[in-house]
Amino acid sequence: MPHLYEEELHKKIKILNETTWESKIKKPKIEKWLNNFSTEQEKSHALFLLSNFMYFGTLQIRQLLISLYRDLYKYPAVEKIRQENGNTTDLTLINEQFFESQKNTRFIGLGNASESGAHLLYWFRQENNLSNTLFPDNQGIFINEENGELRLKEESIKHYVLFDDFCGSGSQAIRYSVDIVEKIKKIDPTIKVSCLMLFATKTGKEKVIKKSKFDYIEAVVELDNSFKCFDPNSRYFQNCPDHIDQEFMKKFCMEYCEPLVRSLWTKDGYEGEALEKIVKNTTLGFGDCQLLIGFYHNTPNNTLPIIWYDEEEELWVPIFKRYNKVY
Repeated sequence: MPHLYEEELHKKIKILNETTWESKIKKPKIEKWLNNFSTEQEKSHALFLLSNFMYFGTLQIRQLLISLYRDLYKYPAVEKIRQENGNTTDLTLINEQFFESQKNTRFIGLGNASESGAHLLYWFRQENNLSNTLFPDNQGIFINEENGELRLKEESIKHYVLFDDFCGSGSQAIRYSVDIVEKIKKIDPTIKVSCLMLFATKTGKEKVIKKSKFDYIEAVVELDNSFKCFDPNSRYFQNCPDHIDQEFMKKFCMEYCEPLVRSLWTKDGYEGEALEKIVKNTTLGFGDCQLLIGFYHNTPNNTLPIIWYDEEEELWVPIFKRYNKVY
């Protein structure tokens, strides 16, 4: 039975590769990845994990960028205009006020110019037919005066939208709330600052809402705890065969992932108690997110490390590699 089931998984993965995964994962690559594991039982369970991997390619990401602009930016703005004008249905008035409001908006990648949020703004502008004047140039949004005072480069702007592809633990959005949002609010508290994301875990999003200064926080796709591999209510184990065991899978994932993330954090200079703490928090994905998700441009470190680890081939061969940030 397990052998027949593995054949079915290979067929499913082949279809996923041809239809969704942009032909990135062919059988030789799968076999090479499976050779990371020691036993046939581990390989069978790893194949099950791979068959449940969610990959979003270029077409899906472009469609999500359209949804983000329409559903999270334009529709709320239009609804506000209608409410402020007696629930008007006058399209001429609505369009005039919306485009005036949009002229006073700036879209910014959450992170520096080399990170994924900024990278996807190019497609975001294309797909939504937006003027490049809505995106700050490489000089940023602040100006440092000679007396040390900080002011906004464009004083007419009323709304800043910080954009990101993915929010897992929420730590990056919270950090940029301090670096950018609090500075904007100190200069002019009336300016609205939003954080819009393509994907967010429910836990990460709630953390950003609680700990940041953003006025509005939303994601196109929200991942609840059922997307965590080893959550008691994990969606991946609801209708799986009897020989696929969630506890066994968690145990061997912990055993393989721990030395992988330890090697990463040791390279980054962590040691002692700090090293042990961060290893514990990231063994099954950053922030203990335990995800099975990846994008055409990268795989988040919130996904299980056995999927993406690509630092030392003698330690591990990835199936969907990750391009790690170098700090």
